Amino acid sequence: MRIGYVRVSTLDQKTERQETLLEDFGVDKIFIDKASGKTAERPELKKMMEYVREGDTVIVESISRFARSARDFLELMERLTEKDVKFISKKEAIDTQVPAGRFMLTVFAAVAELEREYLRDRQREGIEIARRAGKYRGRKPGIYPGFEYLLEQNQQGNITAAKAMKKLGMSKTTWYRKIREGHRS
Repeated sequence: MRIGYVRVSTLDQKTERQETLLEDFGVDKIFIDKASGKTAERPELKKMMEYVREGDTVIVESISRFARSARDFLELMERLTEKDVKFISKKEAIDTQVPAGRFMLTVFAAVAELEREYLRDRQREGIEIARRAGKYRGRKPGIYPGFEYLLEQNQQGNITAAKAMKKLGMSKTTWYRKIREGHRS
């Protein structure tokens, strides 16, 4: 089946232009959302993602109608790929049925990954600047009353580490880090 997806941002916007384009592509069924693209939590998008089956093709007027961010786009594409569903975006000339279209999808994935790395770098730089200015001290260490007692009980074989961690509400990483650092609190 050829399945169309249409999205406009507000209730008063018209969908006819997108619908006509998709009908010219010979779609069998169209899902229409009148909602912001900022979120992937759109009712008709959800229905469409559940509806599509192996061998189907999803057709959109443009990627911006399907997803607003590279991350959302790639997550949606991953779900379609898992179902063996093809994807066509008319405006960007992406067609995952052909090698060039799959290549373009790979380029989008690489750009999104680069964008995430830049974001992490800027965050680290910002934290370092704030730290030097005395405005950032990091997360306060967790306080775990009873840690010393439960550690002792664990070492004596009276309680498992997993049960001790659960009682304290402590992660495995924190438990072993505190032991390694010799902290008792």
